[in-house]
Amino acid sequence: MSRRSGVLEFAVLGLLRESPMHGYELRKRLNTSLGVFRAFSYGTLYPCLKTLVAQGWLAEETTSDDPLAAPLAGRRAKIVYRLTSAGKEHFEDLLAQSGPDAWEDEQFGVRFAFFGHTERDVRMRVLEGRRSRLEERLEKMRASLARTRERLDDYTLELQRHGMESVEREVRWLNELIETERAGRGRAKGRPADQGRDDTNPTDNTK
Repeated sequence: MSRRSGVLEFAVLGLLRESPMHGYELRKRLNTSLGVFRAFSYGTLYPCLKTLVAQGWLAEETTSDDPLAAPLAGRRAKIVYRLTSAGKEHFEDLLAQSGPDAWEDEQFGVRFAFFGHTERDVRMRVLEGRRSRLEERLEKMRASLARTRERLDDYTLELQRHGMESVEREVRWLNELIETERAGRGRAKGRPADQGRDDTNPTDNTK
């Protein structure tokens, strides 16, 4: 499975965890809620849905706005996709993962979108991993700029600075999020601070 398809499957499972949807609605939610999917097409989504159905993580249900009129009018019934019990369990397993893949540009934004369903210790590991990755990137960018500054024209230099500033802003944002989590102000959706697991034992940047 490619990294891109893995991110899409995670996002689809996460959105369907909230409620069943038909393909058009699901694509719209992916476009509007998760920016990383703004450019993807039906040709990408439907093979993903078929794969998840075949794996038993989604179920297809046929519906129609007007079940009596549809057969007479020859209208195609809509297929609604619903998360199965196995799919929910699989999504929970994915939520618990906090390794390096979760820190990368494409995956991080999608993982962050579902932080409301993620345990706090996992959230902390993902945030700290992302910050570490960006700090490494920022150090390399500064070193590269110091070596090449004199050979760059003004516009290329400004582009380099813009990229560095974008990374610096995200690092500051991550610092604030991490501090909030450490202070216990971060809350998973629908879960009071004293419930769930024992918390004592949690934008596209220039590369």
